Amino acid sequence: MALPLMTKATAVWLVDNTTLSFKQIAAFCGLHELEVNGIADGEVATGVKGFDPIANRQLTAAEIKRCEDDPRARLTLMHNPAAEGEQKRKGPRYTPLSKRQDRPSAIAWLVKFHPELTDGQISKLVGTTKPTIQSIRERTHWNIANVSPVDPVALGMCRQTELDAAIAKATKNKGAAMTDDERMKLMSTEQSLQMRDEPRIPSAISGLENFSLTDSDEDDDSPLLVDADSLFNLPDSDEDDEK
Repeated sequence: MALPLMTKATAVWLVDNTTLSFKQIAAFCGLHELEVNGIADGEVATGVKGFDPIANRQLTAAEIKRCEDDPRARLTLMHNPAAEGEQKRKGPRYTPLSKRQDRPSAIAWLVKFHPELTDGQISKLVGTTKPTIQSIRERTHWNIANVSPVDPVALGMCRQTELDAAIAKATKNKGAAMTDDERMKLMSTEQSLQMRDEPRIPSAISGLENFSLTDSDEDDDSPLLVDADSLFNLPDSDEDDEK
């Protein structure tokens, strides 16, 4: 919900100049009802000058009158001056200065593990330019010797949902079966978890498929003969042992 500018100052003005309930003022200004009650008692926002929402085009007198007549009604913000001139950003996102040094590492990770992503998609994910991406691909970047691939999600340069959406879009038309390695590279996290795992031989016994406990020189088809008497007949014991 959008809030008016200078919420406490607006609440001070509404308390002093209207008969609105504390609950109505609190809901409009994003404050607690007890906080508005403290403003009316002079215990909160002491010395704060009231901010007229009518003069600043955030409310109309008719809107205030409507809510004064109906205690259950809620004030509706007419206009938020803070949003003036604000438009949806186009092109690469803004990358904070503290994270710009990590941008080549994020590009290297995307180029290495997700080659299906276009330069435009990478540009939107980490906020870079296509020449920079191309220099990482061709290893002509000025600092390429010190660049190591790092997950951009771990660096905080994009969200996992945004990365998954870009991968899903890039692999939308890919319907062939994939191995686990390809799945990790070309598919989103959600898609890879939904697919069945391929049967694998555990690495601990890999290469031991033909191992046998019997002597290789013996005939495998010959049965093993065991004499029953040899299993139950014990050797004769000496008389000294019995004593």
